[in-house]
This record gives sequence, C-alpha cells and structure tokens, in this order.
Amino acid sequence: MRRTVAVRLSALLATGALAAATGMALSTSTASAATGGVTGYATQNGGTTGGAGGQTVRATTGTAIHQALCGRASSSTPIVIQVEGTINHGNTAKVSGSSCSTAAGVIELKQISNVTIVGVGNGAVFDQLGIHIRESKNIIIQNVTIRNVKKSGSPTSNGGDAIGMESGVRNVWVDHTTLEASGGESEGYDGLFDMKDNTQYVTLSYSTLRNSGRGGLIGSSESDTSNGYVTFHHNLYENIDSRTPLLRGGISHIYNNHYRNLNESGINSRAGARAKVDNNYFEDSKDVLGTFYTDAAGYWQVSGNIFDNVTWSEREGDNNPAGPNPTSNTSVGIPYAYTLDAANCVPSVVSQTAGANKGLKVSDGSCTPQTPDPTDPDPTDPDPTDPDPTDPDPTDPPTGTNLSLGAGADGSSKASGTSYGNVVDGSTSTYWSPSGSTGSVSVKWGSATTVSKINIQQASGSGTIGSYRVLNHDTGAVLASGSGAGVISFSATSLKKITFEITSASGTPRIAEFETYAS
Repeated sequence: MRRTVAVRLSALLATGALAAATGMALSTSTASAATGGVTGYATQNGGTTGGAGGQTVRATTGTAIHQALCGRASSSTPIVIQVEGTINHGNTAKVSGSSCSTAAGVIELKQISNVTIVGVGNGAVFDQLGIHIRESKNIIIQNVTIRNVKKSGSPTSNGGDAIGMESGVRNVWVDHTTLEASGGESEGYDGLFDMKDNTQYVTLSYSTLRNSGRGGLIGSSESDTSNGYVTFHHNLYENIDSRTPLLRGGISHIYNNHYRNLNESGINSRAGARAKVDNNYFEDSKDVLGTFYTDAAGYWQVSGNIFDNVTWSEREGDNNPAGPNPTSNTSVGIPYAYTLDAANCVPSVVSQTAGANKGLKVSDGSCTPQTPDPTDPDPTDPDPTDPDPTDPDPTDPPTGTNLSLGAGADGSSKASGTSYGNVVDGSTSTYWSPSGSTGSVSVKWGSATTVSKINIQQASGSGTIGSYRVLNHDTGAVLASGSGAGVISFSATSLKKITFEITSASGTPRIAEFETYAS
C-alpha cells in the first residue's frame, strides 16, 4: 500500500496527542441497544432482531462476552450483551460450551444466532481484537469501537479485519460503530469490514471507517460471488486507500455516505456486482467509483451524488473509473423503504451521527439528526439502570421457606477447611470456598423440587464473585447468568439438583449460604 495513510494519520494523531498533553478531557455519551431500528437489506429475509426478547448481560472483558454466549440454554437462545470498557487479548480467553464455539484473541460469533453486542456507559473499545462472524445469523453489533486489528506483527486477530463475516452468514446489522486502523497491509492491517463465502442481508449504518489501506470487501476473489444484498448508509469513510467497498458480484445499496480522502480508489464494483449509488458526498478523493485492478466488469446506477474536488485517472487496461462524469450502466431495484437526505447536507448529518458514542442519533431525511426518544425504547434497548430480572438484587430478599435447609450439598473441589454442607446449614458464620477463584456448589433433594429463586450469601473476608451461571443439574440447562452475589430469579423449574457455578472471581469467594425458594 502507499504511504499516504500513514502520513495523513500522523497529522490526525497529533490533535489527540495535544489533547492528552494539555489534559483536555473527551466526553462520551451513554447509549443502549438498537435505537432507531434496523434499516436496509438487514430488514429482509425475515429481518434482523439480534437478541431481542432475551436476557441482558453486562460484560467488561472478552472472556465475559464468551461466557455469556456459552451460558445460554442453546446456540439460538436470544441474548443482549452490554459491553463497557476495553476488550483486548489479555482479557479474552476461549470458553467452552454446547451453545458456543469460541477462541482466544478474537470475539468469536460462530455457529450461533440471535445475539446483540452493544456498547454502553463510558463506551466499549475492542483494542487490537476483531469480531469474527462465521456460520451465524441474526446478529447486531452497535455502538462499539474496534481499532488496530492486525493480520501480521503482534498481536494478531481475526485475519486483520475489524469485523469479518464468512461461511453462510445471514442478517447482520452493524450500526454506530467506529472501525479504524493505523495504516495498511505493509503495517500489518487488512480490511475494516469484510464479507465473503456466501454472506447476505447485511447493513452497515452510521459508522466511521478510517485510517486504513482497505475499507472492506464483499467477496474474497473474482469467483466468490455468492455474497450480496448489503446496504451502506450514513457512514464516514476517511483516509482510506481503497475498497470503500470492493464489490464482487451481488447487489449493494450505497447511499448518504460521506467519503473524504480516498487516496487511490473508492467504490470498486467488479465481477458482475451491481451497486445503486445515491446521494453520497465524495470529497478530496481520487477515482471514487469504477472497476479497478481487474478486467471483470462491475456495474452501477448513480443519482444525486456530489463530487467535490475529486480527481479521475485515465481509463486504461484494468483501470476503468466511472468519472469524470459518472453515468449509470445498470438498473438496481431496492425492495425496502428508505428516505434520502440531500447530498449537500450529508457531511453535516454524518459528522453528527456516524460512529460510536454519538448518542445513536439518526436521520429521517430532513438533513437534521434526530435523537432517539428515550420514552419509546426499542424492544432490544434495555435500560442500563434497570437490572435484568435474573440479576442478583440484595435489596429484594426472598420470602417463604428456604428449601435448602435439610437438603444435601456437593460441588467441585473445595478449599481446605471448608465444607459443602456449610451452604445449607442456615449459618452465615460457616462457608464453602472453591479451591481457586472458580468452582461450583450444588443443593440437592431426594425428589423433584420446584425452585424459582436462589439467594447467594457471601461470608466476610470473601473474594468477589465476578460472573456466574445457575444450572439445572438434572438437564444441564442454564437457568440464569450474571455477576455478583444476592438474589437470582428465573422461571420456576422442577429439579432434583441445582448448581451455582462461579465462572470468574476476584480472589477466592466464600459462600456462606445457598438458599433456594419456590417463589
């Protein structure tokens, strides 16, 4: 790749360095999931709902994200994973389970469905760590930053792609994200947003892609043409060398995007691809539309675009720019409703809406960004201040008979000097501890007993429980998952044995009482 990205990046980074040196603070906004609603091709093929209707789990590490996926009852059980903090190689380990297939060093969404990953609070940053979607469907990724993912050098992740999709992926909505690198292939980076091997019905909206040699592709080779039905709208592509995106086969709808400083080429339609390119704003760039680096032609339908200080090279050999006066050479029908902003206001609208931590603002075609109505939340938009019903609440003590009294107890290996029976003896002065920071303890009965609530009481001097799972030991089903100690509610279940499994902790927890209740 050319050195242009690195040179321009140094100027952009200088502003950030000055802010740090002078102690300036950058503010971020709180956001929740899926506000504004899914748009584009992700609305087709049955639609994209992510984890709507499922449990909401908070995660601050990559391992916790994997634990949330693996803690589901099945690989298709809906779940919303709220992420806050920095996710990196140091806190992203492989987790095993029947409802997941994960790997260390990458957020792996493999052979699963019905998942939302959304940044909340002070923001979610995936640092040098990519998100890999493979053989999966109905996925939402929203309000996160993914930066500096490498395919060479150290550390590496996800083949160098910030977000990569492959192998029969269907219905993905990526919204209000920031995807960025610090150079091109010679610096170890690959694409920011790649789709290949039969990936379809995808929307990328209100996102910022910048400082990379490659923006992204649809199709990994001239023969990989089974991908398509992809919408790109209200995105900012800035300081990118090429592939904004590269299209091989299939249909794409590209509207209301702001392209700035495309250094070598932009939308590269080839190998029979057809793109509808509406009301975009191209600025200070070169060869922003055409068929490049191949003699396998692609096609486009253009209308309403603005070309501001765009330069065009001569048509020669495998270099076929659409300009200097782009005209349509195909017709593309769009099956969904959409409203266009006028191209002349796209830079303003996109600057206020695109990227993570922008308050999830959207546009309604009026050239005025709209703030989501907090009184009318989307079904997948949980209130971060309102805990999930399965989260422990120490202020909500259970009522009725503690069914653990007189029951049996067992579990995984225990710390020296502790006993399983201490969790069912009614005394908070005795306790069970795992032999390390993780482990499990169970309450059991001779006959089936209905349980819908448990209360985990920790002894003084205890390490802090990080994440947990509550299991129906008879079937292996996950009844609840979350973090911390206290009261945990779930659907009433008849069982002979119930297990509290500590999957992460700070120090060694001490469980004084494992109380169980029918209601």
